[in-house]
Amino acid sequence: PYYVGINQDLFLEASLHSSDPLLKLFLHTCVASPTRHNSTTGVYTIVKDGCVKDPTYAEFYSPHRHTLRFKFNAFQFIRSNPVVYLQCELVVCRAFDYSSRCYQGCVKRSKREASS
Repeated sequence: PYYVGINQDLFLEASLHSSDPLLKLFLHTCVASPTRHNSTTGVYTIVKDGCVKDPTYAEFYSPHRHTLRFKFNAFQFIRSNPVVYLQCELVVCRAFDYSSRCYQGCVKRSKREASS
């Protein structure tokens, strides 16, 4: 566990351990949940489909393509449950492959029209 006070910035770093210098990391989705086993209902979304949802989220420069650095403001879900579990999905791409998911950035999915 990592302990941080409410409203303090929480700094994170994700690294890909590979000898290939031409790999790039992309933060696709990152959610916080009050329980370790639930990543769908009752979650707080920080990043979804590469789109930032939390206004306190910020990404920081990294000298390596295979390392991501970011932060957001710490919070708690319910007063009786001060524990927050993070679950983040990262995408690994080839550097300079501009057709890859890593270079598409935020992808807003359009809503489908319901048929009659």
